[in-house]
Amino acid sequence: MDFLDLNGNRTQQNCREKIVSEDTYNFITDFPLTGLPGLGEAFCSANVDGLYNILYVEPEVLTELELESYQYQSIPKLYGLMQVEGSPVFNLEDLVVSDTARFSPDALIASGITQVQSAPLSLTGQGCVICFIDTGIDYTREAFLDENGDSRILAIWDQSIQTGTPPAGFQYGSEYTREDINTALRTGDPYVFVPSRDEIGHGTALAGVAAGRERTGASRYTGAAPDADIVVVKLKPCKTSLRQYNLVPDGVPAYQEDDIMLAVQYANTFVNELSRPVIICLGIGTNAGDHAGNSALSRYLNVVAVRRSRAVVVCGGNEGGAAHHFRGNLLQTNNAEQNVEVRVGDNCSGFVMECWSTLPDTLQIGLRSPGGESIPPIRVDAGQSLTYRLIYANTVVRLDTTIVETSSGEQLLRFFLEDPAPGIWTFRVSGSGVLYNGTFDMWLPITQFLDAPVVFLQPDPYITMTEPAMAMDVIAVTFYNPANLSFAIDSGRGFTRLGAIRPDFSAPGVNVATPAGTQSGSGLACAITAGAVAQLFQWAVVQRRNPYAESRELKSYLIRGANRLWDLSYPNREWGYGRLNLEGVFDALIGG
Repeated sequence: MDFLDLNGNRTQQNCREKIVSEDTYNFITDFPLTGLPGLGEAFCSANVDGLYNILYVEPEVLTELELESYQYQSIPKLYGLMQVEGSPVFNLEDLVVSDTARFSPDALIASGITQVQSAPLSLTGQGCVICFIDTGIDYTREAFLDENGDSRILAIWDQSIQTGTPPAGFQYGSEYTREDINTALRTGDPYVFVPSRDEIGHGTALAGVAAGRERTGASRYTGAAPDADIVVVKLKPCKTSLRQYNLVPDGVPAYQEDDIMLAVQYANTFVNELSRPVIICLGIGTNAGDHAGNSALSRYLNVVAVRRSRAVVVCGGNEGGAAHHFRGNLLQTNNAEQNVEVRVGDNCSGFVMECWSTLPDTLQIGLRSPGGESIPPIRVDAGQSLTYRLIYANTVVRLDTTIVETSSGEQLLRFFLEDPAPGIWTFRVSGSGVLYNGTFDMWLPITQFLDAPVVFLQPDPYITMTEPAMAMDVIAVTFYNPANLSFAIDSGRGFTRLGAIRPDFSAPGVNVATPAGTQSGSGLACAITAGAVAQLFQWAVVQRRNPYAESRELKSYLIRGANRLWDLSYPNREWGYGRLNLEGVFDALIGG
């Protein structure tokens, strides 16, 4: 990262303060910095793999974030943790797991993972690196130590701590190497030396499922790839300005797209092509975006996933039963107009709703509050931001519009409702001109980004996989209950908005054993799959059977080996090509 003047010349000023400051705005661009007007005297920037630039701009330069001034894709999206509501998130400092607790390998057995950990294949992820981009890790747990008591964690980049030294090539956060962690573990107070903690526990749970191993005690916990090395990026919390812009409640974990992109770039530094593969595990997601894989993060993950000795595994989210997606078709209505009803619960502080049309249609939307106040259908110009104050509803409504959203080419209408009155809000969707396709899709935020129930009264459970699972070259998974082989009601479903095949397959995600107890959610299915990919990478790359393998090839192996039922057609919206079965991959290779 460099501090640049207006002409793009490097100066000696350190960027860390600007990058982490609550008083700067972040933007993502995919063109040279000189192509973005209105930046003022100076700004900080970070380059992502030669593909994107991230800008950190002072508030006097940008007074507010608006689509009419800055493109939708330029504003970092917010991502949340993909854990089923009600599944416990532990404070790992206070958690004591009973010595009599027994580890249940059911999820790993259902995935064909345990079967190939033993001879003759003996696949345990050895020689591979799994990178968890999440809430951090409890590095003191036995699950992440080797037989000598040394850490199996190669490095932790804690983006939230600014007192240490950042990784080489990065300008914020603090990096702690394996040597640092081992030194800390041999002291009475390790957090004095390595202060990085996982206060939430989500990242620790995923790392345990994918790569944990406990050699002592009654439980003897074992993850999918217990001999894999581990890299951790603890994402820093999102900035207050972005939280407020997206109307996300205070205190809810939310992470910025640009920080995630830099974390992916950091993970790439640990790969040794053709010898030490890196698997990136992303147990996070968002409902923002076109659900066709065109966000900046999705596109970057596609680039990384097709490089040799890399794989990217992404969870499909927990939004399948949340009633947060609506699909309409104006050509199926008599008057080419459709009412979309949204029920808002009590004490909702606000929410954002996106509406995406399908080319070549152009839509317009009117609005009626629960009390009957109306906003007429709004003529959509090339890009504008309109604000309305509803007197009786005591609600501020803002509409950001763009006819051609740059990443997808589609029309995007984005509603912001602040302090919405409880009750039924009606959005009247109609065409602006001749309709050719008639199909449109609307998404509400992911469940944890709402502080009260907000649902469509006639939701569509499909196209509910969260981004970036819609990126086509990553390995994207939904989740099911291994106890009865039933698809999880909360699991996201495919396909993409444009009909491309998502997910690739489904993996266990209900009542999965972790080092911190039993948990559920699509993040766990992602972690199990990441461990299975490490095992397959060990066989292909480390053991030199296919040293040029990357995500697409491994995905094909896993699809061929997946379990499929005779009475279902594949691929389908829930299961993709079936249920993860790593043992089945090797059965398929020998014609079994």
